[in-house]
Amino acid sequence: MREIVFDTETTGLDKNSDRVIEIGAVELVNRFSTGRTFHVFINPQGKQVHPDAERIHGISNAQLADKPVFGAIAGDFLDFIADAALVIHNASFDVGFLNAELTFQKLPAI
Repeated sequence: MREIVFDTETTGLDKNSDRVIEIGAVELVNRFSTGRTFHVFINPQGKQVHPDAERIHGISNAQLADKPVFGAIAGDFLDFIADAALVIHNASFDVGFLNAELTFQKLPAI
């Protein structure tokens, strides 16, 4: 069985106005790591990281300035998670944010 364990970091708490700024994912097959990973920092396209969020994850606006935008990495991320069961600690939060980002790109929700 193929599973993807992943987490996101965001600019804040509102999926309708904040943005995903980091995705980290690990592939498991039969509950063992395959060594395949997906990790990316994402430029939030002008949305500032809320100071409370930065205190939690430590990611600053300056660190994101030269990173790719979500649209540039969306296909690679979707390919990485394709056909896998998703394992997510706070699923409603992470999936809500990812689906908002996918909607902005006119891509199907996960």
